[in-house]
Amino acid sequence: MARDVSDSTPIGSKAELIAWIAAGEKPASSFRIGTEHEKFPFYQSDLAPVPYEGRGGAGGIRALLEGMQQRLGWEPIVDAGHIIGLAGPDGGGAISLEPGGQFELSGAPLATLHETQAELQAHLADVKAVAAPHGIGFVALGASPLWTRAETPVMPKGRYKIMANYMPKVGTMGLDMMFRTCTVQVNLDFASEADMVRKLRVSLALQPLSTALFASSPFLERKLNGFQSMRSEIWRDTDKARSGMLAFAFDEGMSYEGYVDWALDVPMYFVKRGDTYHDVAGASFRDLLAGRLAQLPGEKATMSDWANHLSTLFPEVRLKRFLEMRGCDAGPADMLTAMPAFWVGLLYDATSLDAAWDLVKGWSAAERQALRDAVPREGLAATIGGRKLAEIAAEVVELSRAGLARRALKNAAGQDETRFLTPLHGILERGQSLAQVLEARYRDAWHGKVEPVMTEMAL
Repeated sequence: MARDVSDSTPIGSKAELIAWIAAGEKPASSFRIGTEHEKFPFYQSDLAPVPYEGRGGAGGIRALLEGMQQRLGWEPIVDAGHIIGLAGPDGGGAISLEPGGQFELSGAPLATLHETQAELQAHLADVKAVAAPHGIGFVALGASPLWTRAETPVMPKGRYKIMANYMPKVGTMGLDMMFRTCTVQVNLDFASEADMVRKLRVSLALQPLSTALFASSPFLERKLNGFQSMRSEIWRDTDKARSGMLAFAFDEGMSYEGYVDWALDVPMYFVKRGDTYHDVAGASFRDLLAGRLAQLPGEKATMSDWANHLSTLFPEVRLKRFLEMRGCDAGPADMLTAMPAFWVGLLYDATSLDAAWDLVKGWSAAERQALRDAVPREGLAATIGGRKLAEIAAEVVELSRAGLARRALKNAAGQDETRFLTPLHGILERGQSLAQVLEARYRDAWHGKVEPVMTEMAL
């Protein structure tokens, strides 16, 4: 998230919180695709991470942001005198920083996957042009393969300091999540409360499957880590109060209110007033609503507080005014477009959505959780309902392909959106995730070295 929401409207009731989410409803004709992806910058000379101010005469993260500002003309986002992101015109995307310097594009809401691909290609061309004079390259993997947490730089962003202080209190791997992971996400729309619930349930049930398909993080600190998606494993012990599979979403009567009730009980990180982040980590949003927050006596909640609080919840699928798919490792460019394609084909086509629901509706909460727990290590070899996930994945990718085919949205060359699933067909055909391919490279061509991944997988 590049910029905290600014809306000082006071909140008078829970109904207003529900209405805030419901305001995201759109007719299907207005559905859009918003893709977010992160990448690790590194100095090409020695594969070291890139600090904010740079090193030895070479620019760092600040220089990248200032260079992108000059190149694009986007508005700088400033935190305590530091440029920490850029906002595109008219809500047309943003560039932001994750805590360890991960460089993120939050894409504009686009109508087709062809536009998504063009956006990605333009962004990579821009950022590589800006980075080249500083000797900086980029790699997109689920977890940083080389650097220890101590070696990873810290970005000067107020909310991240609060989060970093709080994370060790609620899990063992929260700092690793913040500083050493990269993801690709897609934000998708819903037409009504019932449509939201159906999409939320299907995407939650299938999120571990997408994790397995997109796994790309078998390395940590220059060695194999024992997982296909280390990023996904890290999330298992980051903060159980604000992450996970949202079993309640499958309860009868699930609604916007059901999610709001859960969100109200997730502890806050901060309350922002003016340019100041007030550390209220662990405090209750319900107390803020009532004006009895111990850290800020008498201060009452605003719509900004609610929107910002929702952005600090990290379930496998997150509800705001759209649904965010959060289960996938970052990867090479073709995987960064395959990921939104996979979900668009499933969720934006009624026939495929219904078929996907038929596939998963018999899975119990315990089965869904067991799959989520197994996938980081086992990937497509994990099982649910007595079936291998690889077998189910073939069915689901076909549902997605059929959904994209029915959208029948073609580019100037007459190609439809199904072409973006090609990398997933490759994974299913060879029976290996990218993580497994990289592990094989490590064992043979790289002779037990991890460093080559930075150049071979560079964007």
